[in-house]
Amino acid sequence: MNHPWNDLLRQVQGYIYPNEIEIHWGMLVVVYPYLTGLVAGAFILASLVEVFNVREVHAVYRLSLLTALAFLLIAPLPLLLHLGRPERSYEIFLTPNLSSAMAMFGFIYAWYLMVVLLLEIWFTYRKDLITWARAERFPMRWVHRALALFSNDLSERALRFDRKAVKVITVIGIPSAFLLHGYVGFIFGSIKANPWWSSVLIPIVFLFSAIVSGIALVLLLYMLITPRRGEKIDMACLDKIASFLFYAVLVDFSLELLDFIHRLYESEESIKILSDLVMNKLFISLVVIQVLLGMIVPLGVMVSIKLFHFNEELRKLLYFLSAILIQVGIFATRWNVVVGGQMFSKSFRGLTTYKMEMTGVEGLFVSLALLIAPFVVLAFLLWILPPWEKKLAVVFSSGSQAVEPRGDIPA
Repeated sequence: MNHPWNDLLRQVQGYIYPNEIEIHWGMLVVVYPYLTGLVAGAFILASLVEVFNVREVHAVYRLSLLTALAFLLIAPLPLLLHLGRPERSYEIFLTPNLSSAMAMFGFIYAWYLMVVLLLEIWFTYRKDLITWARAERFPMRWVHRALALFSNDLSERALRFDRKAVKVITVIGIPSAFLLHGYVGFIFGSIKANPWWSSVLIPIVFLFSAIVSGIALVLLLYMLITPRRGEKIDMACLDKIASFLFYAVLVDFSLELLDFIHRLYESEESIKILSDLVMNKLFISLVVIQVLLGMIVPLGVMVSIKLFHFNEELRKLLYFLSAILIQVGIFATRWNVVVGGQMFSKSFRGLTTYKMEMTGVEGLFVSLALLIAPFVVLAFLLWILPPWEKKLAVVFSSGSQAVEPRGDIPA
């Protein structure tokens, strides 16, 4: 007789008890920390301009903010779909549970979206929204007027306040971005019953891998969007982003290596099953994809660029390939943490295998849709709030002074 458990038992290596067979957190929980990591990383890159005055990356400042917003809008959807009753998610705001890290995410998300990111984008674009609205026709004129909250003040005092507000919000936003993604690692690291997750370095590793993925994503978007607009890629900007990406990957790799050495040094009773997990179930996804292709190869490529000073075209190609490999490696990192941590038995005696469905809420197609959705939102945001200089055919006058499009918006 073909019992449903027979298929599950075929995936088992060693011995596990019946209540240790099912893997509860699947692809949706993998996608969620990946998306939030891109948000945090993109915002950190944007903060380099306003807080640390890195003028070379000014060309991607607004693109980074819009990228963070697009991915932040989609980030909670994987968790909502994973819930049995997503329509009741609003209750976490009505009955807050301060002792639940999962429940507190709603408040962290609301703070970061409403107070930090939207406010910074609004103060950054306020002058341009007013200028665009004066030179446009219906319906975009009313769209930009509404987004500017019908403000018309272009005085030097108002513009000076905008700049100060952006700087203050960015300073507040840096620890907020750390908190947004660091708490995800905190959730896993605080589960003491699971030796794959229980580590004080997990939140820090999650945070630095988030910075790596966000910077790599903005680099890819900049390299893809700029040529399509008929513009020339600013190599000084690209080289600077790649430098920050190199240092972030180096730190991330060092932290993960430190975590691995620490586990070996402790040599707890779980070390044998974790070794079997890495060498059997996760060898391809962890050793090959995450470590070799996602870290070592990009690091080697970027070191070679710094040593041999390749020409611009070759540097662009190598940066592009490195950023793609990094994205694949970071996604593999999320997979190895979330799914890998559920593949060994609580008795440390056996391993199981995760088989992903193609359809259904936890299936591959839904996960791909969630990964594509932020790019659709980003395309809409780039249309409504172009991060490059917007060329207007008509220039209106306000009183005796001509109101012209802003000239310092990065091309």
